[in-house]
Amino acid sequence: MTSQRMTSPRKQRHPTFRLPAMLAISLLLATTFGHADTSWPTTADGAEAAGFSVATIDRLDAAMEKIVADNDVAGMVWLLAKDGQIATYDSAGFASIEDQRVMTKDTLFRIYSMTKPITGVALMMLHEQGLWDFDDPVSKHIPEFADLEVVLNYDEAGNIELGPVTRQPTMRELLNHSAGFGYGLSGNDPVNDAFRELEVLASPDLNALISRVSNIPLMYQPGDEWVYSVAVDIQGYIVEKLSGQPFGEFLAEHLYAPLGMTDTAFYVSEADRERFADVYRWDSEQGKLMRNPPRPDRPSYLDADRLESGGGGLVSTTHDYARFLQMLVNGGELDGQRILSPESVETMRTNSLRDGLLLRGGDNRPGQAGQGFGVDFAVIFDPEAARSKQGEGTYYWSGAAGTWFWIDPVYDMFWIGMIQSQGGNRPGAANMRQIAIDIIYDELNN
Repeated sequence: MTSQRMTSPRKQRHPTFRLPAMLAISLLLATTFGHADTSWPTTADGAEAAGFSVATIDRLDAAMEKIVADNDVAGMVWLLAKDGQIATYDSAGFASIEDQRVMTKDTLFRIYSMTKPITGVALMMLHEQGLWDFDDPVSKHIPEFADLEVVLNYDEAGNIELGPVTRQPTMRELLNHSAGFGYGLSGNDPVNDAFRELEVLASPDLNALISRVSNIPLMYQPGDEWVYSVAVDIQGYIVEKLSGQPFGEFLAEHLYAPLGMTDTAFYVSEADRERFADVYRWDSEQGKLMRNPPRPDRPSYLDADRLESGGGGLVSTTHDYARFLQMLVNGGELDGQRILSPESVETMRTNSLRDGLLLRGGDNRPGQAGQGFGVDFAVIFDPEAARSKQGEGTYYWSGAAGTWFWIDPVYDMFWIGMIQSQGGNRPGAANMRQIAIDIIYDELNN
């Protein structure tokens, strides 16, 4: 069978009125959860309160400050917590070099793919209500996917052989990126080319996104390979469909409000614009950091009608994401608010890839030994094989503009690093992620 040009209708958009995210969530907190104190974390409790030596945390802070001083990034906020105590919570540099806006603890960041675990938690909340099961075919919840095909062969001349799927991809595979979907972020193959041609990630809303994806074949048979994909945007659509609420509204009501995540949303209100960090890249010709211009093919982050992308659309703060991660560390609860059961959190952070399938494998890549994937988290299930200093079961992810986090359940510990860097690094730039791990675990493992 030869490929046909894949097209998809654009859904007509209608104007909507929305309260600014911060105001809407504040109202929810006041009316639904009373006057619960959700200010934590505000400052560090100190190295010793969290079980570290002062020397270790001083060394960690100095290393992060040097990364900023060396112009590897314009600015950074970092936080390390252990046993519910904050060992360090600090910032350095600028949110905007040109505007001389200093990076602060309440700076807003594009967290991109760190949106994914939030979407996964939302979907697991609906699993606890019995609204879906891991072995469900995805097409049970998205009938538009009932007739998906898969690429069998293709050549450089543009000839593509498509065939039927051996079976429908399951929800479990959708959650661990082995369902076979593409993404369009990289790859020179018919599937990723089609994602870019149909502008899937620039869809005006989730209905349009699903319509476009339904016209694109799978890259592989379901379960055959781990392929980083549009799967979590699809999950956001499923949350919307099963809950009967717009995706962003569901998150605000059932996750942000009870956790006190007052600054997390799919857009930035005009009132919060001054807190929104710019994104920088290293310009080799000029020998300095340069601010990235806004993307012309996507709505502004100040547009409340932006796509509610479960795979990469959220803006958040270090404070908000710390509360989200501490909820997971606590087994699904924070400050008396139960979000998930401990069993659901355990499921999320447990590798669910079939035997022999490894994170980032495929296309003749061997994959990362000792690492797999759970529900929207990568999981280090064998630290020795992964050559990791971190504890068994450490789960993590990151964002396209450099934000990153990990949770180590062995030590009841998590880390957040917030930066905005995309498009090129300074030659010889420090590996900030590994530096943080080395300093933290040099004390814990000795």
